[in-house]
Amino acid sequence: MPTAIPTISRLLLAAALALPAFGALAQDAAPQVQGEIRKVDAGAGKLTIRHAEIPNLEMPPMTMVFRAAPELLAKAREGDKVNFTAQRVDGALTVTSLAPRE
Repeated sequence: MPTAIPTISRLLLAAALALPAFGALAQDAAPQVQGEIRKVDAGAGKLTIRHAEIPNLEMPPMTMVFRAAPELLAKAREGDKVNFTAQRVDGALTVTSLAPRE
């Protein structure tokens, strides 16, 4: 007859293993933010964006530099009004999606 202690241990272990997945889901749910591209530096892999508040990064509106993947840099032009998402990736603020604002 099983006891309650092993059942509780299994439940606690399952909960502990699930926690990292919840963190990943929260990061994937980064909100779209409005911004304007001020500078594209493809050589350095960076975008300068004047942006609205970025809630997931607890960042007020400002102009700042973000890392960005080459495919995002290729479609970015200075002066473009965009919707974008930004996250902290390996400790660096990074644009993870970019689309023209309509």
